[in-house]
Amino acid sequence: MMRIALDPYMYRHLSLGAMVDKTAELGYHYIELSPREDFMPFYKYPRVDRARIREFRKALSDAGVKLSSLLPLYHWAAPDEDLRIAAVRNWKRAIQVAVEMDCDLMNTEFSGQSDHALVCENQFMKSMDELMPYFEREGIRLDIQAHPYDFCERNNESVDIIRGLDRDWINYLYAAPHTFFYDDGVGDIASMLRYAGDKLTHLIIADTYNHRASSNLRYIVNPPGVTATVHQHLDIGQGEVDWDAFMHRN
Repeated sequence: MMRIALDPYMYRHLSLGAMVDKTAELGYHYIELSPREDFMPFYKYPRVDRARIREFRKALSDAGVKLSSLLPLYHWAAPDEDLRIAAVRNWKRAIQVAVEMDCDLMNTEFSGQSDHALVCENQFMKSMDELMPYFEREGIRLDIQAHPYDFCERNNESVDIIRGLDRDWINYLYAAPHTFFYDDGVGDIASMLRYAGDKLTHLIIADTYNHRASSNLRYIVNPPGVTATVHQHLDIGQGEVDWDAFMHRN
């Protein structure tokens, strides 16, 4: 069954309860909870106890809203081994929180660094070796996206990495605002979605500009030649994503 969920990151200044109420007010029945400081902060150990979980569950129940997925982000592919070990610890707690929230889906990013791609991929695989038994024991599914500046930024390679893990419960997330990183500025969504095939189970919808346009000078940064990764998450129609191709995948 398809679920259309709101990522309420723009309402992170609200309390958990108020954020849930806002989601219901906007007409959504599902929340995809991205990092927030009072629950699962970026790259840090979860800030949640049983009381806060009860509070969150009650707010969801009262508003008639469900938690479709949890989106933690940790340095599980970091070149620094201490950061990677800490990320695995954070992941284990996050999985436990998902279980306590009756949420059977988590999604995340490859993470790492594009300028240390091989080292980061090896670190990612080491983390997956440690974490896959925890996901399997708790019955939690995992959808992974490639994010700009991750150790893998390309659509097809990302799908291949996920296939290489060879787990039915690990699948691919295609983020429309990352489209032009996925094939280095071409923007051939139809081809990329076909390549993902049955591993594609999750979509993020937002528009973006092609950073490769204007002879790679779409964004002028200083000093000239500096390494920078730029993209946006815009309203549909404000950018250059081919929405006809996105919405009509064969």
